[in-house]
Amino acid sequence: MKAVTWQGKRDVRVEEVPDPKIQEPTDAIIRITSSGLCGSDLHLYEVLTPFMTPGDILGHEPMGIVEEVGAEVTNLRPGDRVVVPFQISCGHCFMCSAGLQTQCETTQVTSEGMGAPLFGYTRLYGAVPGAQAEYLRVPQAQYGPMKIPEGPSDDRFLYLSDVLPTAWQAVAYADVPRGGTVAVLGLGPIGDMACRIARARGAERVFGVDLVTERLARARGRGVETFDLRSFDSEKELVAAIRDETDGRGPDAVIDAVGTEAHGSAAARMVQQAAAVMPRVLSGPIAERFSVDRLAALHTAIELVRRGGTISLSGVYGGMADPLPMLTLFDKQIQMRMGQANVRRWSDAIMPYLTDEDPLGVDEFATHHVPLSDAPHAYEMFQRKQDGAVKVVMRP
Repeated sequence: MKAVTWQGKRDVRVEEVPDPKIQEPTDAIIRITSSGLCGSDLHLYEVLTPFMTPGDILGHEPMGIVEEVGAEVTNLRPGDRVVVPFQISCGHCFMCSAGLQTQCETTQVTSEGMGAPLFGYTRLYGAVPGAQAEYLRVPQAQYGPMKIPEGPSDDRFLYLSDVLPTAWQAVAYADVPRGGTVAVLGLGPIGDMACRIARARGAERVFGVDLVTERLARARGRGVETFDLRSFDSEKELVAAIRDETDGRGPDAVIDAVGTEAHGSAAARMVQQAAAVMPRVLSGPIAERFSVDRLAALHTAIELVRRGGTISLSGVYGGMADPLPMLTLFDKQIQMRMGQANVRRWSDAIMPYLTDEDPLGVDEFATHHVPLSDAPHAYEMFQRKQDGAVKVVMRP
């Protein structure tokens, strides 16, 4: 089959690889019909290269048709149309029962000290072959894949794999009071959808911050009060402008949907870039023990949120030696929640929003649909924020 493979920093290729096969009785084989390109994939493209191996198959936002199932998968049959969560979890362990599927005790990558494995996402998360391919082996298929109705286009349900539950969890963890205010830093796919969900769940005012013209316009078109980062000379000016809209206090909650790709912190960027080009025997241990993030977005969130407010982190951070302003966090009595989205915890709550009325605008959410063969260009376009690319969907 054809699949998108990682070959090095900013080097992805579409190659012929072996077809996946059933390996365990809880496996299923899915023929992919759509697969999303996620902002997290850009971390593999740019920052997390020490944890990648040439030939790794990328992608973790799959939707498709069941082709084959293992003997213990009794809830699916060939021909079923399914969307697959980006993490692999069993559904019956203590953590899954607690709604923490990303911490699944059956599938945890204990060799790396990490939680549940993710499709197409580094050796830290199991080095599981990903979904930007023609076919996908799905472990724990007795629980993970969600059957969806025939009829609507893939775009109606594809985002249940990652975008919708990640944005939903970001808003839930932000704990925005009904009639309250929330600022969303970063208006890429997750930030954009978080704005939509916050409004749908009763936030009175949603402030969106970005520096890409098309992303700002897109959010503004759905009632978000936008702030163009390029219009401010400093973080303090941005913070002051949003505080002026919230009685001088700051918003009740801030969602950081940027993560480690934030602008700023030249020193941290230099460390990231150096690790990316070092020999793997050196770069892996250095990244695991001493890596640092560019924390501009997180520092803005800490400065911006009101005293007693909540910060929700959905952007990916991977540093082990990040300096944090603990005095400010303590003094402002800030609550902070974070983590990979627990997809199946939120999926039932999200389903009612995927109606014919399409209140979250999922049908038109993708800005680009491309064939799988165009993956190298899609990665470059998305990484460089060209051609208004906010969400790219690949189709084999």
